Amino acid sequence: MFEKIRSRLLLSYLLVLASILSIFAIGVRLIFARSLTDQLTEKLTVLGEGASANTEWENGRIRFDTDFNVQTLIDNNQGLELFDTKGNTIIQQGRFVLAIPLSFSETVQLPTAKNRIQGITLPIIERENGKLIGYIRVSQSLDEIDETLNKFNLGLGSGILIALIFSGVGGVILTRLAMQPIEDSFKTLKQFTADASHEFRSPLMAIKSNLAVALKYPEGMRELDAEKFQAIASAANQMTQLTEDLLLLARTDKVASINKASVNLTVVLENLVQLYQSRAELKQINLKSQLTENINLVGDSNQLTRLFTNLIQNALHYTPSGGTVEITANRLVSYCIVSVRDTGVGIAPEQIKLIFERFWRADESRSYWNGGSGLGLAIAQTIAQNHGGSITVTSKLGVGSCFTVKLPDHFFKIS
Repeated sequence: MFEKIRSRLLLSYLLVLASILSIFAIGVRLIFARSLTDQLTEKLTVLGEGASANTEWENGRIRFDTDFNVQTLIDNNQGLELFDTKGNTIIQQGRFVLAIPLSFSETVQLPTAKNRIQGITLPIIERENGKLIGYIRVSQSLDEIDETLNKFNLGLGSGILIALIFSGVGGVILTRLAMQPIEDSFKTLKQFTADASHEFRSPLMAIKSNLAVALKYPEGMRELDAEKFQAIASAANQMTQLTEDLLLLARTDKVASINKASVNLTVVLENLVQLYQSRAELKQINLKSQLTENINLVGDSNQLTRLFTNLIQNALHYTPSGGTVEITANRLVSYCIVSVRDTGVGIAPEQIKLIFERFWRADESRSYWNGGSGLGLAIAQTIAQNHGGSITVTSKLGVGSCFTVKLPDHFFKIS
C-alpha cells in the first residue's frame, strides 16, 4: 500500500518539477531567441544604414558608390539589394538575398528550401533635400542563429533531464523519509488493532455465554427483559463479527500469514454456491454459476473461501427479489478469473474507487446491513492482493455490479 503512495508522491513531485522546469526553459528559450533576432536586426540595420549613406541621386538616377566588398557579404551569409521608389531592383549583391518583391515592412523572414533568411528594408533619403530616392534591403541567413538555438536547446534539455534524474533520486529518499513516520504509525495501529481484537474475544465470549444461559431459561424474567436480552445478544454477535473481521484484516495484511497449499478453486466456489442457495431461494434470487472444472492454484483455502464468501454475501444483500447473482470462473493463461455479477442497486461512478476502504459508507442503499461490519470488501481485496491478485469492479446504478477477481496460479510455490 505504502509503495503505491510513495510512487504516486514521487511521480507527482517529478511532474510538478518537470512542468516548472519546462515553463522556465520555454521562457528562457524565447527570450534567448528574441535576443538573437534583435541582435541580427540591429546588425542588419547598421549594415543597411552604412550602405544607404553611400548612395546619391545623380541625373535622375540612384548612384550606388559603396565600398562594401561582395565577397565579405558572401562570407557573412549576407545579401544587399537596391530598389528605386517604385520597387524595381537596381542592384543585387551577395548570395543570401530575399527573392521576393520589395516589401515595405521593416523586417521580414523568409523560409527557403534549404534555410531561412531575415531581411530588413530601409528607405534611402537624399541628404541635400530630404527626398526619398529609393530603398535598400539587407538580408542574412539564419543558419547561424538556428545552429546556436539547436545547441542551446540541447544543452537546456540535457540540463532538465539531469535535474529530473537527480531530483528523482532525491525524491525517492525524501518520500521514504516523509512516509516513514506514517508507516510506523500504521504498523503500530495494526498491531494495536490485532491485540485489541484478540483481547475483546474473551469478554465477548463471556457476554454471549451468559446471554445464552439467560435466554435458555426465560421463565424467571419479564417479557420486556427478554426483548432487552435479545437486543444485547444481537449487539454482542455484531461486536464479535467486527472483532473477528478486524483481527482477520490485521493478520491478512501480512503475506507471511498465508498457508500455502494446492487449492481447487472450482470446488471452493461450488461449495459456496450450494451453501448460499437456500438464502438466495428465500429471497427469491436466482443464484447460478458457470465454473470451469478443476481450476487449481496455490494459496490459502480458508482465506480464498472468505474472499468469495464476502463477494457472494455482498451480491445477495444488494440484489432485490427477482434478481440474479451469477458466479463464473475461468482460466486465462496462468491466471484464474472469477466474476461475481449481480442485478442489484449498483454503485455510483464517483463511489467505485471508495468501496474497498475500511468502514466506508455510501448512501443508505450501500450501508451496512444488520450483522455486517463494513469490512467485507476490504478483507476481500487484502486477501486477493496477498495472493498476488486483484479485484476490479464495474457497476451502473439501477443495473447491477460485477466484481472480478484475478488470481495467479503460480504466485506461491509449495514448500
